[in-house]
Amino acid sequence: MLFDSSLRKELGRGFGATLVVLVTIVMTMMLIRTLSQASRGSVNPSEVMLVMGFTVLGYLPTILTLSLFVAVTATLTRMYAASEMVVWFASGQGLTAFIKPLYRFAWPVLLVIGVLAFLVWPWSNQQIRELRDRYQGRDDIERVAPGRFIESAGGQRVFFIEKDATSATSGNNIFIASTERGMETVISAQSGRLEVVNGERLLILDHGYRLETNIATGEMRVSEFAEYGHRVSPKVAVPTHNVSPRAKPTHTLLLEPTPPHLSELSWRLGQLLAALNCVLIALAATRVNPRVGRSAGLVFALFAFAAYYNLIGVGESWIGTGKLGMVPFMLLLHGGIFLLALGWLLARHGGWPHARRLLAGRRSAA
Repeated sequence: MLFDSSLRKELGRGFGATLVVLVTIVMTMMLIRTLSQASRGSVNPSEVMLVMGFTVLGYLPTILTLSLFVAVTATLTRMYAASEMVVWFASGQGLTAFIKPLYRFAWPVLLVIGVLAFLVWPWSNQQIRELRDRYQGRDDIERVAPGRFIESAGGQRVFFIEKDATSATSGNNIFIASTERGMETVISAQSGRLEVVNGERLLILDHGYRLETNIATGEMRVSEFAEYGHRVSPKVAVPTHNVSPRAKPTHTLLLEPTPPHLSELSWRLGQLLAALNCVLIALAATRVNPRVGRSAGLVFALFAFAAYYNLIGVGESWIGTGKLGMVPFMLLLHGGIFLLALGWLLARHGGWPHARRLLAGRRSAA
Protein backbone atom coordinates (compact mmCIF):
# COMPACT_ATOMS: atom_id res chain seq x y z
CA MET A 1 0.00 0.00 0.00
CA LEU A 2 2.83 2.41 0.82
CA PHE A 3 4.51 1.56 -2.47
CA ASP A 4 1.29 2.14 -4.41
CA SER A 5 0.65 5.53 -2.82
CA SER A 6 4.22 6.74 -3.33
CA LEU A 7 4.14 5.56 -6.95
CA ARG A 8 0.86 7.34 -7.62
CA LYS A 9 2.14 10.56 -6.05
CA GLU A 10 5.22 10.53 -8.25
CA LEU A 11 3.11 9.73 -11.30
CA GLY A 12 0.80 12.60 -10.42
CA ARG A 13 3.65 15.09 -10.18
CA GLY A 14 5.14 13.95 -13.48
CA PHE A 15 1.75 13.89 -15.21
CA GLY A 16 0.86 17.40 -14.02
CA ALA A 17 4.18 18.90 -15.08
CA THR A 18 4.05 17.23 -18.49
CA LEU A 19 0.44 18.29 -19.02
CA VAL A 20 1.21 21.95 -18.28
CA VAL A 21 4.17 21.95 -20.69
CA LEU A 22 2.24 20.24 -23.50
CA VAL A 23 -0.84 22.45 -23.11
CA THR A 24 1.36 25.54 -23.22
CA ILE A 25 3.08 24.34 -26.41
CA VAL A 26 -0.19 23.38 -28.10
CA MET A 27 -1.85 26.67 -27.13
CA THR A 28 1.06 28.61 -28.61
CA MET A 29 0.91 26.62 -31.83
CA MET A 30 -2.88 26.96 -32.08
CA LEU A 31 -2.66 30.70 -31.39
CA ILE A 32 -0.22 31.16 -34.28
CA ARG A 33 -2.41 29.02 -36.53
CA THR A 34 -5.60 30.87 -35.58
CA LEU A 35 -3.97 34.27 -36.07
CA SER A 36 -2.90 33.13 -39.54
CA GLN A 37 -6.50 32.13 -40.33
CA ALA A 38 -7.74 35.47 -39.03
CA SER A 39 -5.29 37.32 -41.26
CA ARG A 40 -6.66 35.41 -44.27
CA GLY A 41 -10.24 36.30 -43.35
CA SER A 42 -11.30 32.77 -42.33
CA VAL A 43 -11.81 33.62 -38.65
CA ASN A 44 -13.18 36.72 -36.98
CA PRO A 45 -10.21 38.54 -35.36
CA SER A 46 -12.33 39.28 -32.29
CA GLU A 47 -12.99 35.54 -31.85
CA VAL A 48 -9.40 34.31 -32.11
CA MET A 49 -9.14 33.30 -28.46
CA LEU A 50 -12.50 31.55 -28.60
CA VAL A 51 -11.57 29.52 -31.68
CA MET A 52 -8.18 28.69 -30.16
CA GLY A 53 -9.85 27.52 -26.94
CA PHE A 54 -12.24 25.20 -28.78
CA THR A 55 -9.36 23.83 -30.87
CA VAL A 56 -7.19 23.08 -27.82
CA LEU A 57 -10.19 21.50 -26.11
CA GLY A 58 -10.62 19.17 -29.07
CA TYR A 59 -6.97 18.10 -28.92
CA LEU A 60 -7.00 17.46 -25.16
CA PRO A 61 -7.46 13.65 -25.51
CA THR A 62 -4.21 13.42 -27.46
CA ILE A 63 -2.45 15.73 -25.00
CA LEU A 64 -3.65 13.70 -22.01
CA THR A 65 -2.56 10.43 -23.61
CA LEU A 66 0.92 11.74 -24.35
CA SER A 67 1.18 13.23 -20.85
CA LEU A 68 0.24 9.88 -19.31
CA PHE A 69 2.70 8.01 -21.52
CA VAL A 70 5.56 10.39 -20.70
CA ALA A 71 4.74 10.41 -16.96
CA VAL A 72 4.82 6.61 -16.70
CA THR A 73 8.01 6.39 -18.76
CA ALA A 74 9.79 9.12 -16.77
CA THR A 75 8.76 7.64 -13.40
CA LEU A 76 9.90 4.13 -14.26
CA THR A 77 13.13 5.48 -15.76
CA ARG A 78 13.93 7.30 -12.53
CA MET A 79 13.20 4.17 -10.51
CA TYR A 80 15.59 2.16 -12.67
CA ALA A 81 18.28 4.83 -12.41
CA ALA A 82 17.91 5.08 -8.62
CA SER A 83 18.11 1.26 -8.25
CA GLU A 84 14.62 1.14 -6.76
CA MET A 85 13.62 -1.46 -9.33
CA VAL A 86 16.48 -3.68 -8.18
CA VAL A 87 15.07 -3.62 -4.65
CA TRP A 88 11.61 -4.30 -6.03
CA PHE A 89 12.79 -7.30 -8.04
CA ALA A 90 14.86 -8.60 -5.11
CA SER A 91 11.74 -8.66 -2.94
CA GLY A 92 10.23 -11.29 -5.23
CA GLN A 93 8.01 -8.99 -7.30
CA GLY A 94 8.11 -8.45 -11.04
CA LEU A 95 6.95 -5.98 -13.64
CA THR A 96 3.43 -7.38 -13.71
CA ALA A 97 2.93 -6.11 -10.15
CA PHE A 98 3.06 -2.56 -11.58
CA ILE A 99 -0.03 -3.07 -13.74
CA LYS A 100 -2.52 -2.59 -10.92
CA PRO A 101 -1.07 0.65 -9.41
CA LEU A 102 -0.46 2.15 -12.85
CA TYR A 103 -4.01 1.62 -14.04
CA ARG A 104 -5.34 2.66 -10.64
CA PHE A 105 -3.65 5.99 -11.24
CA ALA A 106 -4.60 6.13 -14.92
CA TRP A 107 -8.32 5.30 -14.77
CA PRO A 108 -9.50 8.89 -14.02
CA VAL A 109 -7.38 10.14 -16.90
CA LEU A 110 -8.79 7.42 -19.15
CA LEU A 111 -12.32 8.40 -18.13
CA VAL A 112 -11.65 12.04 -19.01
CA ILE A 113 -10.13 10.99 -22.35
CA GLY A 114 -13.25 8.96 -23.16
CA VAL A 115 -15.58 11.86 -22.30
CA LEU A 116 -13.49 14.30 -24.33
CA ALA A 117 -13.21 11.99 -27.33
CA PHE A 118 -16.87 10.95 -27.52
CA LEU A 119 -18.63 14.12 -26.32
CA VAL A 120 -16.41 17.20 -26.23
CA TRP A 121 -14.53 16.59 -29.53
CA PRO A 122 -17.66 16.77 -31.79
CA TRP A 123 -19.08 19.64 -29.73
CA SER A 124 -15.91 21.74 -30.06
CA ASN A 125 -15.74 21.07 -33.82
CA GLN A 126 -19.38 22.12 -34.14
CA GLN A 127 -18.72 25.36 -32.27
CA ILE A 128 -15.72 26.19 -34.46
CA ARG A 129 -17.76 25.48 -37.58
CA GLU A 130 -20.58 27.75 -36.42
CA LEU A 131 -18.17 30.58 -35.64
CA ARG A 132 -16.54 30.33 -39.06
CA ASP A 133 -19.87 30.01 -40.91
CA ARG A 134 -21.27 33.03 -39.09
CA TYR A 135 -18.18 35.06 -39.96
CA GLN A 136 -18.18 33.89 -43.58
CA GLY A 137 -21.93 34.52 -43.80
CA ARG A 138 -21.57 38.29 -43.58
CA ASP A 139 -22.01 40.38 -46.69
CA ASP A 140 -19.04 41.78 -48.55
CA ILE A 141 -19.03 45.25 -47.02
CA GLU A 142 -19.14 43.93 -43.46
CA ARG A 143 -16.17 41.71 -44.25
CA VAL A 144 -14.01 44.63 -45.30
CA ALA A 145 -11.45 45.86 -42.76
CA PRO A 146 -9.95 49.35 -43.13
CA GLY A 147 -6.69 49.43 -45.07
CA ARG A 148 -6.73 45.73 -46.05
CA PHE A 149 -7.52 43.76 -49.19
CA ILE A 150 -10.34 41.34 -48.36
CA GLU A 151 -11.74 38.61 -50.60
CA SER A 152 -15.52 38.30 -50.76
CA ALA A 153 -17.38 35.27 -49.44
CA GLY A 154 -17.87 33.83 -52.92
CA GLY A 155 -14.26 34.41 -53.88
CA GLN A 156 -15.24 36.52 -56.92
CA ARG A 157 -14.38 39.99 -55.59
CA VAL A 158 -11.56 41.75 -53.79
CA PHE A 159 -12.31 44.90 -51.77
CA PHE A 160 -10.16 47.68 -50.38
CA ILE A 161 -11.79 50.53 -48.46
CA GLU A 162 -10.42 53.21 -46.20
CA LYS A 163 -13.44 53.65 -43.98
CA ASP A 164 -14.26 57.10 -42.75
CA ALA A 165 -14.07 57.33 -38.96
CA THR A 166 -17.04 59.72 -38.87
CA SER A 167 -19.48 57.34 -40.57
CA ALA A 168 -19.95 53.58 -40.61
CA THR A 169 -21.61 53.63 -44.04
CA SER A 170 -19.07 55.66 -46.03
CA GLY A 171 -15.42 55.41 -46.98
CA ASN A 172 -12.66 56.85 -49.11
CA ASN A 173 -10.22 55.43 -51.68
CA ILE A 174 -12.28 52.43 -52.69
CA PHE A 175 -10.92 49.62 -54.86
CA ILE A 176 -12.98 46.68 -56.17
CA ALA A 177 -11.77 43.87 -58.45
CA SER A 178 -14.31 41.27 -59.59
CA THR A 179 -14.62 38.42 -62.08
CA GLU A 180 -18.12 37.65 -63.37
CA ARG A 181 -19.50 36.20 -66.60
CA GLY A 182 -16.16 36.08 -68.37
CA MET A 183 -15.39 39.73 -67.60
CA GLU A 184 -12.72 41.00 -65.24
CA THR A 185 -13.65 44.38 -63.78
CA VAL A 186 -11.49 46.79 -61.78
CA ILE A 187 -13.17 49.81 -60.17
CA SER A 188 -11.48 52.61 -58.26
CA ALA A 189 -13.25 55.59 -56.72
CA GLN A 190 -12.43 58.50 -54.47
CA SER A 191 -15.30 57.83 -52.07
CA GLY A 192 -18.40 55.77 -51.60
CA ARG A 193 -21.43 55.23 -49.40
CA LEU A 194 -23.99 52.52 -48.70
CA GLU A 195 -27.61 53.08 -49.74
CA VAL A 196 -30.73 50.93 -49.99
CA VAL A 197 -32.46 51.23 -53.38
CA ASN A 198 -35.57 49.16 -54.16
CA GLY A 199 -34.78 46.79 -51.31
CA GLU A 200 -31.20 46.15 -52.47
CA ARG A 201 -28.02 47.37 -50.80
CA LEU A 202 -25.91 49.40 -53.22
CA LEU A 203 -22.45 50.84 -52.86
CA ILE A 204 -22.66 54.27 -54.49
CA LEU A 205 -19.20 55.25 -55.77
CA ASP A 206 -18.24 58.85 -56.55
CA HIS A 207 -15.65 60.09 -59.07
CA GLY A 208 -13.74 57.06 -60.27
CA TYR A 209 -12.75 54.80 -63.14
CA ARG A 210 -13.98 51.42 -64.37
CA LEU A 211 -11.76 49.04 -66.36
CA GLU A 212 -13.42 46.02 -68.01
CA THR A 213 -11.38 43.21 -69.62
CA ASN A 214 -12.81 40.33 -71.63
CA ILE A 215 -10.95 37.27 -70.38
CA ALA A 216 -11.47 35.33 -73.61
CA THR A 217 -10.51 38.00 -76.15
CA GLY A 218 -8.43 40.37 -74.03
CA GLU A 219 -10.52 43.36 -75.16
CA MET A 220 -10.39 46.25 -72.68
CA ARG A 221 -12.72 49.17 -72.04
CA VAL A 222 -12.08 52.10 -69.72
CA SER A 223 -14.83 54.41 -68.52
CA GLU A 224 -14.96 57.35 -66.13
CA PHE A 225 -17.93 58.02 -63.92
CA ALA A 226 -19.11 60.71 -61.57
CA GLU A 227 -21.42 58.33 -59.74
CA TYR A 228 -21.69 54.56 -60.05
CA GLY A 229 -23.87 52.06 -58.19
CA HIS A 230 -22.37 48.68 -57.35
CA ARG A 231 -24.69 46.01 -55.95
CA VAL A 232 -23.55 44.44 -52.72
CA SER A 233 -23.98 40.66 -52.65
CA PRO A 234 -26.59 39.34 -50.23
CA LYS A 235 -25.58 37.48 -47.15
CA VAL A 236 -24.37 33.96 -47.65
CA ALA A 237 -26.69 31.51 -45.93
CA VAL A 238 -25.10 29.37 -43.29
CA PRO A 239 -24.99 25.79 -44.57
CA THR A 240 -27.20 23.39 -42.67
CA HIS A 241 -26.32 20.22 -44.59
CA ASN A 242 -23.19 18.30 -45.46
CA VAL A 243 -21.91 18.54 -41.90
CA SER A 244 -18.46 17.03 -41.39
CA PRO A 245 -18.45 13.74 -39.44
CA ARG A 246 -16.08 15.38 -36.96
CA ALA A 247 -18.89 17.70 -35.87
CA LYS A 248 -21.54 14.99 -35.53
CA PRO A 249 -22.44 13.44 -32.16
CA THR A 250 -21.27 9.92 -31.46
CA HIS A 251 -24.80 8.47 -31.37
CA THR A 252 -25.40 9.83 -34.88
CA LEU A 253 -22.30 8.00 -36.12
CA LEU A 254 -23.58 4.78 -34.55
CA LEU A 255 -27.07 5.14 -36.05
CA GLU A 256 -25.67 5.86 -39.55
CA PRO A 257 -22.72 3.47 -40.04
CA THR A 258 -21.44 4.86 -43.34
CA PRO A 259 -17.70 4.63 -44.13
CA PRO A 260 -17.03 8.31 -43.25
CA HIS A 261 -18.92 7.91 -39.98
CA LEU A 262 -17.12 4.68 -39.12
CA SER A 263 -13.76 6.28 -39.83
CA GLU A 264 -14.54 9.12 -37.42
CA LEU A 265 -15.83 6.62 -34.86
CA SER A 266 -12.59 4.65 -35.15
CA TRP A 267 -10.64 7.83 -34.36
CA ARG A 268 -12.69 8.59 -31.25
CA LEU A 269 -12.56 5.02 -29.97
CA GLY A 270 -8.88 4.81 -30.90
CA GLN A 271 -8.14 7.74 -28.56
CA LEU A 272 -9.27 5.69 -25.56
CA LEU A 273 -7.71 2.40 -26.68
CA ALA A 274 -4.41 4.13 -27.45
CA ALA A 275 -4.31 5.57 -23.92
CA LEU A 276 -4.93 2.10 -22.46
CA ASN A 277 -2.17 0.56 -24.57
CA CYS A 278 0.32 3.38 -23.95
CA VAL A 279 0.41 2.59 -20.21
CA LEU A 280 1.22 -1.04 -20.99
CA ILE A 281 3.79 -0.10 -23.62
CA ALA A 282 5.56 2.25 -21.20
CA LEU A 283 5.74 -0.46 -18.55
CA ALA A 284 7.02 -3.10 -20.98
CA ALA A 285 9.53 -0.93 -22.86
CA THR A 286 11.03 1.26 -20.13
CA ARG A 287 14.50 0.32 -18.92
CA VAL A 288 17.76 2.18 -18.32
CA ASN A 289 20.94 1.47 -20.22
CA PRO A 290 23.91 3.25 -18.54
CA ARG A 291 25.62 3.59 -21.92
CA VAL A 292 22.65 5.35 -23.49
CA GLY A 293 21.37 7.56 -20.69
CA ARG A 294 18.03 8.29 -19.08
CA SER A 295 16.67 10.29 -22.01
CA ALA A 296 16.53 7.24 -24.30
CA GLY A 297 13.26 6.12 -22.71
CA LEU A 298 11.59 9.47 -23.32
CA VAL A 299 12.81 9.57 -26.91
CA PHE A 300 11.40 6.10 -27.48
CA ALA A 301 8.09 7.16 -25.91
CA LEU A 302 7.77 10.12 -28.28
CA PHE A 303 8.60 8.05 -31.36
CA ALA A 304 6.28 5.21 -30.28
CA PHE A 305 3.46 7.68 -29.63
CA ALA A 306 3.93 9.40 -33.00
CA ALA A 307 4.02 6.07 -34.84
CA TYR A 308 0.92 4.83 -33.02
CA TYR A 309 -1.14 7.92 -33.85
CA ASN A 310 0.04 7.93 -37.44
CA LEU A 311 -1.24 4.38 -37.78
CA ILE A 312 -4.56 5.47 -36.31
CA GLY A 313 -4.75 8.28 -38.89
CA VAL A 314 -3.88 5.92 -41.75
CA GLY A 315 -6.54 3.46 -40.60
CA GLU A 316 -9.07 6.28 -40.39
CA SER A 317 -8.46 7.18 -44.04
CA TRP A 318 -8.66 3.53 -45.10
CA ILE A 319 -11.98 3.06 -43.32
CA GLY A 320 -13.33 6.30 -44.82
CA THR A 321 -12.53 5.12 -48.36
CA GLY A 322 -13.89 1.61 -47.75
CA LYS A 323 -10.54 -0.17 -48.10
CA LEU A 324 -10.82 -1.72 -44.63
CA GLY A 325 -13.60 -2.35 -42.14
CA MET A 326 -13.67 -0.67 -38.78
CA VAL A 327 -13.79 -3.83 -36.64
CA PRO A 328 -10.91 -5.62 -38.45
CA PHE A 329 -8.80 -2.49 -38.24
CA MET A 330 -9.46 -1.98 -34.52
CA LEU A 331 -8.62 -5.61 -33.80
CA LEU A 332 -5.54 -5.55 -35.99
CA LEU A 333 -4.05 -2.31 -34.69
CA HIS A 334 -5.15 -1.88 -31.09
CA GLY A 335 -5.53 -5.58 -30.36
CA GLY A 336 -2.21 -6.37 -31.99
CA ILE A 337 -0.40 -3.66 -30.04
CA PHE A 338 -2.01 -4.84 -26.80
CA LEU A 339 -0.88 -8.41 -27.38
CA LEU A 340 2.59 -7.27 -28.40
CA ALA A 341 2.98 -5.09 -25.30
CA LEU A 342 1.58 -7.83 -23.05
CA GLY A 343 3.91 -10.44 -24.52
CA TRP A 344 6.87 -8.07 -24.16
CA LEU A 345 5.92 -7.42 -20.54
CA LEU A 346 5.60 -11.13 -19.71
CA ALA A 347 8.90 -11.87 -21.40
CA ARG A 348 10.64 -9.23 -19.29
CA HIS A 349 8.76 -10.30 -16.18
CA GLY A 350 10.54 -13.65 -16.04
CA GLY A 351 11.09 -15.04 -19.50
CA TRP A 352 8.73 -17.13 -21.58
CA PRO A 353 8.89 -20.21 -19.32
CA HIS A 354 7.80 -18.09 -16.37
CA ALA A 355 5.05 -16.54 -18.50
CA ARG A 356 3.74 -19.99 -19.43
CA ARG A 357 3.82 -21.11 -15.78
CA LEU A 358 1.99 -17.90 -14.79
CA LEU A 359 -0.74 -18.45 -17.35
CA ALA A 360 -1.02 -22.15 -16.46
CA GLY A 361 -1.32 -21.29 -12.77
CA ARG A 362 -4.13 -18.81 -13.47
CA ARG A 363 -6.03 -21.35 -15.56
CA SER A 364 -5.73 -24.01 -12.85
CA ALA A 365 -6.89 -21.51 -10.19
CA ALA A 366 -9.86 -20.63 -12.35
